[in-house]
Amino acid sequence: MKNSTTNNTKKITVAVVGAGAAGLMAAGTAALQGAEVLLFEHNEKVGRKLAITGKGRCNVTNNCDMQEFLAHVPQNPRFLYSALGAFSVQDTMDFFEQQGVPLKTERGNRVFPVSDNARDIVDALFYWVRKCGVTILREEVTDICTEETGVTGVIAGGRKHNADRVIVATGGKSYPLTGSTGDGYVWAEKLGHTVTPLRASLVPLVSPDKDCPRLQGLSLKNVSLTIFENNKKLHEGFGEMLFTHFGISGPLVLSASSHMRKWDKASYRAEIDFKPALDEAALDKRILSDFSQELNTDFRNSLGKLLPRKLIPIVVERSGIDSHQKVNGITKKQRQALVRQLKHFEVAISGPGPIRDAIITSGGVSVREIVPKTMESKKVSNLYFAGEIIDVDAYTGGFNLQIAWSTGYLAGYHAGQEIKQ
Repeated sequence: MKNSTTNNTKKITVAVVGAGAAGLMAAGTAALQGAEVLLFEHNEKVGRKLAITGKGRCNVTNNCDMQEFLAHVPQNPRFLYSALGAFSVQDTMDFFEQQGVPLKTERGNRVFPVSDNARDIVDALFYWVRKCGVTILREEVTDICTEETGVTGVIAGGRKHNADRVIVATGGKSYPLTGSTGDGYVWAEKLGHTVTPLRASLVPLVSPDKDCPRLQGLSLKNVSLTIFENNKKLHEGFGEMLFTHFGISGPLVLSASSHMRKWDKASYRAEIDFKPALDEAALDKRILSDFSQELNTDFRNSLGKLLPRKLIPIVVERSGIDSHQKVNGITKKQRQALVRQLKHFEVAISGPGPIRDAIITSGGVSVREIVPKTMESKKVSNLYFAGEIIDVDAYTGGFNLQIAWSTGYLAGYHAGQEIKQ
C-alpha cells in the first residue's frame, strides 16, 4: 500500500460511512494516500458484523485464482476484475499476516485466522486504521451533502462534516442488529442512483412441510443436500444442516440458498440424503444386517442405529410401512421404500427467510452507475461505494468478504488521492 506524494497538491478530507469490512479497508487505504480520513460508525464498536461471520471464526477470503473466484460470483462478476486486480486474494492474506494475524486454509480453500477467532481480524483492522491516522467518530450519518460539483460532506451528530470525497460502505439490510440499516440505499436513490431489488442471500429456507416443526432443533452432520429448481437439479452440497420451526437452516442450507434466484418464476424443493457414503444397494445391505439382529422387533424400534431418534417416527410414516410390523416380515419392496426415504428425504421450499436473517443482501447500487476501476459514482462526482451496498454478491466460502476488501481498497485508494492544483 503506497503513500501518495505529489508536488503542488492539496491534502483532502475523505469521509467513510460505515466501519465494517469494506469501510475499514477503505479508510485505512485512503489515509495511506495522504488524506485526512473521518470514519463514521454509529455502533459502539467497529466491525460488529465481521465479528460474527463464519460462526465467530471469520472466513477471511477464499484461496483461489481470479477465474475460480469469479465463477463463485453469480451477480455481476465482470465488475470485479479491476477490484480483484488491485487487491487480490493473496493481497488480503498478506495484509492480515503483516498485521500479526496468522491464517490457515481449510476445506474448500476457505481461509480463517489460525486462532479461529474473528475478533483477531476486527482488532487487527481497528489498530491498523488508527495507526494510519484515521479519526473514528461514533456518530450516525443522516445525510450526504452535495452541490453541483459533487459531494461536499456528510451530516452526522446534527452538524455538517466537510469532506472532499465520501465513501459509502454502509453494508446491506441483513442482520439489522449489527447496525445494517439500509440507509445507504436511500441516499444512493436520493442522489440519482438505481438500486436494484434487494433480497436475502445466504439465508435459511422456509418450508410449508408439517414435518419441519416436528423436527425443530434437529442438527444433522455429514449429510448431502440437493436443491431442485422446477424438478431440475440446481445445486448439491455436503455438510451440516438443521431443522427449524419454519423450515431448514445451517451451513448447507445457507450455501444452497445463494443459488436460488428465481423465486418469482420457479418452484424449489430440497432432498436430503442421510447416508451419502452408501449407495442404495449398500444401504439396503446395511438395513438387512440391522434387521437380522432384531427379527421380532417392531419396525418403529428398529432404526436406532441408522437415524437420530427424533427423525425415526417421520421416516417410518413416510416409508408407508406399518410402524408395528415386525422386521422379519418386511418385504424387499418395503425396504426399497425405506431406502428411498433415507436417500431422498424431500422438503418442500416456499421461499427464502426474511432479509433480516440473511448473511448477505443481494441487490444494491447498480454497477452500471459505478466506475469499476475506481468505485466512484458515475452520477455524483467524488462519491464512492464499497462492499455489500453494491449490486454484487457471491456464494459462501469467503468470497463476499474478499469483495468487501477489494472494493474497499479500490475506493479508498482513489478517494484518498490528493487534488492536483
